[in-house]
Amino acid sequence: MVKAMLFDFWGTVVETGVRPSPLKQVKFFLRDKREYGDFVEQFEQVFMTKSYANLNDAFKESVEALGLRIPEFVYDKLIGMWNKNSLLARPFPDAVEALTALQAAGIKLFLVTNSDQFSVPAVVDKFGLEKYFTNVYYSFQGGKLKTDKTMIAAILKEHKLAAKDVLFVGDSIDSDMRAATEAGIPGVLVDRRDTREYEPKITSLLALVDWKNE
Repeated sequence: MVKAMLFDFWGTVVETGVRPSPLKQVKFFLRDKREYGDFVEQFEQVFMTKSYANLNDAFKESVEALGLRIPEFVYDKLIGMWNKNSLLARPFPDAVEALTALQAAGIKLFLVTNSDQFSVPAVVDKFGLEKYFTNVYYSFQGGKLKTDKTMIAAILKEHKLAAKDVLFVGDSIDSDMRAATEAGIPGVLVDRRDTREYEPKITSLLALVDWKNE
């Protein structure tokens, strides 16, 4: 029986406020030639594992770490897009209903997300999402991305949870399902459009209400 669920944020609980996704736009603005998965991992490792005074500093340090050089005006574009995403983001229609039902059923819920200090915390506060989670774990606070198995291991240890009793819920195969695999816990892919080949997967978070007893 599932006793706890770890939730990704973007694309799982909350819908991004810009299209394409913020990370895809960052890659485009930077004209980076890496494979997308490699770019994301290298960018997030700098941008989302420490605190910065402001977004400008965060982007500049990340661009330097990637070995890139860009015109100054591009930083304004990056910051504007990043802030627009947070401003227009909103929870998916199924998210609050599912989280409420799972919480009422006694399931411990945790938010585990790769995040800078400026975006996800602001959206969580705006929509009062923190009340649905036993705890919220941001990568910029812990200094580790969720694909680092020690991050999830520390959460399980802190809350005295066995790996078999935990489910990781996320919308990314490369990030979320990989995080589950690295940590040795079950994972379920959220695929609302039902377009990807992966098992197990769900098309709505409401499916988790029945999943808890499996």
